[in-house]
Amino acid sequence: MKTVVLDGYTLNPGDLSWEGLQALGDLEVHDRTPADRILERIGDAEAVYTNKTPLTRETLESCPNLRFIGVLATGYNVVDVEAAKTLGIPIANVPTYGTNAVAQFVFALLLELAHHVGHHSDTVLKEERWTRSLDFCYWDHPLMELDGKTMGIVGLGRIGTRTARIAQAFGMQVLVYARRPDPSMESDTLRFVDLETLYGESDVISLHVPLTKETEGMVNRESISRMKTGVLLVNTSRGALVVEEDLAAALKEGKVGGAALDVVSSEPVQADNPLLQAPNILITPHIAWAPKEARQRLMDVAVDNLRAFQAGNPINIVNPQ
Repeated sequence: MKTVVLDGYTLNPGDLSWEGLQALGDLEVHDRTPADRILERIGDAEAVYTNKTPLTRETLESCPNLRFIGVLATGYNVVDVEAAKTLGIPIANVPTYGTNAVAQFVFALLLELAHHVGHHSDTVLKEERWTRSLDFCYWDHPLMELDGKTMGIVGLGRIGTRTARIAQAFGMQVLVYARRPDPSMESDTLRFVDLETLYGESDVISLHVPLTKETEGMVNRESISRMKTGVLLVNTSRGALVVEEDLAAALKEGKVGGAALDVVSSEPVQADNPLLQAPNILITPHIAWAPKEARQRLMDVAVDNLRAFQAGNPINIVNPQ
């Protein structure tokens, strides 16, 4: 079976191995594939892997040999799912590889908002301010203790659940909004609430929902107005959950005390994104998923997906026939 990887660089910039896929047939790996070369790169391949390279209906209809699509991620909106289903091409994603890595990153972002560690380290190492200080310590931003604060978690999939557990370990009260609440999880430190209550009572809000018609732009001027003044917002899910102009305005006005985002609406971030000029914001380049351990799990499951398909027992299929 001939397999083509259209954009393998972010998964494997050189510290992993493609040998698992190589063992399953003829493999061709491309670091990146521009839009005008997608058809050429797929060619007569029977299997194709993509991370962010789009596979449209037109592309799929032009690839008659294609029998399997593997997504090197959990989200699969880069593929026309209905077209693939119509053509009888199964799409397999990787649903569970990044749970611990992303939940950990939520708190890397939150702790940076709470303590401004990077800034204060720069004042010591780059500006040499501590060397000249008249006092044994100083701080340039308000510092916040998480114990006793309330964290609102929007969405309770695997990552949301793990994030809730870490928040509890920090001594935080946790409010959860979920489509399907799990009463067995409730305790003295965790309860399920409606979105209105979560917005109104949370000191920190962390987003953990997929991007759908219902969730797109859910953080906007109106919903922000219902949040606590000074609330902190963390988004490691999908950039388009947030109306970026509205968040930028809320940060400038002080309604939102700080925001930490690993995702934006258009990636790489565009130079005219209003968040780039907003105060009290951290933006990282979509790296919550990227520890080597998580990427190795992703690679392993991606290989398992193709192996299972070849054996006639496909797994992790998102468009069952």
